[in-house]
Amino acid sequence: MTAGLLTSALLMSAIVGVRYLLTSGGFALATMRVRPGLYRGLGRQMRGEIGWSLLSALLYGIPAGVVAWGWQAHGWTRIYADVQSLPFWYMPLSILLYLAVHDSWFYWSHRLMHRPLWFRIAHAVHHASRPPTAWAAMSFHPWEALTGAIVIPALVFVIPIHIAALGAVLAIMTLMGVTNHMGWELFPRRVVEGPIGRWVITATHHQRHHDAYKGNYGLYFRFWDRLCGTDLGLGSWTDGVSGRRPAAARGE
Repeated sequence: MTAGLLTSALLMSAIVGVRYLLTSGGFALATMRVRPGLYRGLGRQMRGEIGWSLLSALLYGIPAGVVAWGWQAHGWTRIYADVQSLPFWYMPLSILLYLAVHDSWFYWSHRLMHRPLWFRIAHAVHHASRPPTAWAAMSFHPWEALTGAIVIPALVFVIPIHIAALGAVLAIMTLMGVTNHMGWELFPRRVVEGPIGRWVITATHHQRHHDAYKGNYGLYFRFWDRLCGTDLGLGSWTDGVSGRRPAAARGE
């Protein structure tokens, strides 16, 4: 039992680490080609981001390993593999449920992390990336990493989800975490400034948080920020929503 659980935890940590390296590395490479020079002079910072992120990957893998082991060996979770177990319409609904709950947890825990004590203890590590890069998506102090690592594993014990839908949730989490930190806007202006961008977070929204050190606390959606009066609106780029970060925001 112990050996199986340990193996599962280590395997999941390795998977999370490789997923991080491939995704962040892919978008970092894309940044070099699409926005050449954007990360110039940030080599030391990026090495720090990678180090913290790999430590976070180890911590994220532990509860994920418990879930994988409990599901396969004991059937403890609400994960199901037979698509006919529940109505098909429930699959997209379950994805939205997971994202909504995760976003709610992130908003309030993130807002707490900006209280002076918690910022000094943990969140300052993430904001040490000035400006953040594609490598900063998981650059967290271990205490902060633990607050993020437990959410999805906890949900699978409560809310039924198909294994493919769970994969979609993890893919969305990974992609938004990376693209919202990479220093340029992936989506066209009509998306960012249109109806979708008024409710879904993109890099232009999240970079305002990193510039202001407050507000725009959400992960996927702007709902809680709008409801609680912490939405600062969209940030700005020197050549529009898809351009380079202003020099002042880069600390130059």
